[in-house]
Amino acid sequence: MGSFIEKPRFACPLGGALAAVGALPRAVAILHSSQGCGGNSNGAIMGAAGHLGSGYCGGASIPASGISEQQIVFGGENRLEEQLRSTAEVIDADLFVVITGCTAEIIGDDVAAVVRAYNEEDIERPPLIHATGAGFRGNSYFGYDSVLQSLFRNYLTPTATKLKGRVNVWGVTPAQDVFWEGNLLELRRILEGIGLTVNSFFTHRDSLPVIKAAAQAELNIVVSPVNGVPAAKVFKELHGVDHFITDLPIGAKASAEFLRDVAQRLELDPVPVEEFLSAEKERYYHFFDRISDSYSDLDLQRYAVIVADTTYAVSLARFAATELGWLPTLVAITDPTEEEAKPALVGRFAGSLEDPQGSVVFETDASQISKHLYERWPKPDGGKYSRPFGPAFVIGSRLDKEFADDINAGHLSVTYPISNRFVLNRSYAGYHGALHLTEDIFSVLVANR
Repeated sequence: MGSFIEKPRFACPLGGALAAVGALPRAVAILHSSQGCGGNSNGAIMGAAGHLGSGYCGGASIPASGISEQQIVFGGENRLEEQLRSTAEVIDADLFVVITGCTAEIIGDDVAAVVRAYNEEDIERPPLIHATGAGFRGNSYFGYDSVLQSLFRNYLTPTATKLKGRVNVWGVTPAQDVFWEGNLLELRRILEGIGLTVNSFFTHRDSLPVIKAAAQAELNIVVSPVNGVPAAKVFKELHGVDHFITDLPIGAKASAEFLRDVAQRLELDPVPVEEFLSAEKERYYHFFDRISDSYSDLDLQRYAVIVADTTYAVSLARFAATELGWLPTLVAITDPTEEEAKPALVGRFAGSLEDPQGSVVFETDASQISKHLYERWPKPDGGKYSRPFGPAFVIGSRLDKEFADDINAGHLSVTYPISNRFVLNRSYAGYHGALHLTEDIFSVLVANR
C-alpha cells in the first residue's frame, strides 16, 4: 500500500507557479487548466500564507481557459488562443505567463506552439511565456522553479556582458515561504550594504526591465540547498553565470558568514565589507541584549523542536542553537526528499546539532512528529521519576499547534501553512529578521504573564 500525506505543507505545482507569478512585478498568470483549479489553488495560498490577499488579477480575477469535456476530447489549444486574445484586451500587464494544469498536460496540448504563435504576431501586447503546474510533476516548489526556468529560458535578454557587483538572489519561494517578501527585502538590504546591485525578482522593489537584464549578473545567489537549484543550473547553461548555493541566513553569525562568503566569491574590497558587518553587529546586539536579563531571570532556555522545509529547518536550527542558546532535540524536515539526497542535507546541520544523525528526520506526515520525538525522549509514564520533555518550544506551522499543546510547549508558526497569523512585511532573515524572530518567540513565552 502506498504512503499518504496527512495535512500537506505545500500546494501542487499550480499553486507554487501562481504564487510566483503573482509576486512578479506587473506579471499576470493565465491558467490553462480545468475549471476550479485556479480558485482551489489560490484559496490554499491565501488562507495558508498568513492571509495573503489576492493582489492584482489574483483570486477570482485570474484569467483561465476553464478546460471542460469538449477540450478533453478535441484538444484545448483553440480555447487557450481565445483566452489569450481576450486577456490581452482587458488586462493591463507587462508580462503574461501561461500555467498549464494537469488536464492540459495529460491531453497533450501543444502550449509551446500556441505561445510561440502569440509572440510572433505583429501586435503590440505583453510578451508571453509558459510554466508547468501539473500536479503529477511535484509540489509547489516545482511550480516555483518552473516559473524561474521559463523566465531564464524565454524572457531574459542573452548577453555576454557581466556587470561587476550585480547579483541575482532567489531560493525564497513566494507564499510557500510566508515571509518571502520581507526576507528578500532584508537580503537585498544587507547585500546592498556591502556594495552590490541586487535583483530579487519577487518584491515591490523589483521591476521587469531589471529582471529582463538579469543575465548581466556576476553571480547568482541561491539561499536554499534545494529550492531554485535546478533553475540555477539552467541559468548557468544558458547565460554563463555561476551560482552560489547557501542557507538562508538568520541572525548575526549566519548573516556575517553569508556576506563574507559572497564578498570573497566576488573579490570585493574587504575593508568596506567589514565596516558594514561591524555596524550591523553593533546594532543587532544593542537590541538583542535587551532580552538578557529576562532570559536569565525567567529561565527562558528551551529544548526545541523544529518542523520545517529544508530551507528553514537548517537555518532555524542554527539560530536556535547558536543565537538563542537553545537545545534543538528534534528537527523534522517536511519536504518529500529522495533517499540519496538525505545524507548531504543532514550534513548541513553540523555545528548546529550535537548529533545530526540522531536529531534530524524526514517526515511529511504531521501526525508522526510526536512519534519521532518519543523515540528520542521517552514519553512520561506517570511514574515518580519520569522526566517530561520540557521546558520546550515548537517552531513549525499551524499544523503543529496541537502537537505543541500536547507536550505543554510554546509554539510559533513560522513555516507554511500559517493561518493563525497575519503576515504583511515581516521578515526572519538577516539581522533585522532575526530580531523580529526573537521578539516573536519570547513574546509567546511571556504572553500570559
